[in-house]
Amino acid sequence: MIKADLVKAVRETVDLPQGKAAEVVDAIFESMRQALVRGERIELRGFGVFLVKERKRGVGRNPRTGQEVPIPPGKTVRFKPGKALRELG
Repeated sequence: MIKADLVKAVRETVDLPQGKAAEVVDAIFESMRQALVRGERIELRGFGVFLVKERKRGVGRNPRTGQEVPIPPGKTVRFKPGKALRELG
């Protein structure tokens, strides 16, 4: 599923014009993006939780040359599916 599929699903479910449905989907994604940038946890009951986790620094290796490459610390977004979603799979 891609973003266009989500827009189509919103358009059909709520009976909105294509442009308005695209605005709704964009607004949801932008709100989620801003919350994650602030380091907030996003919990969608029955679906799952998005959270920002710290990533430790480490050492990687270039597969072609075998040369070690430092991996800096940073942040990454993780998703933990909710119970209802886990039970589907």
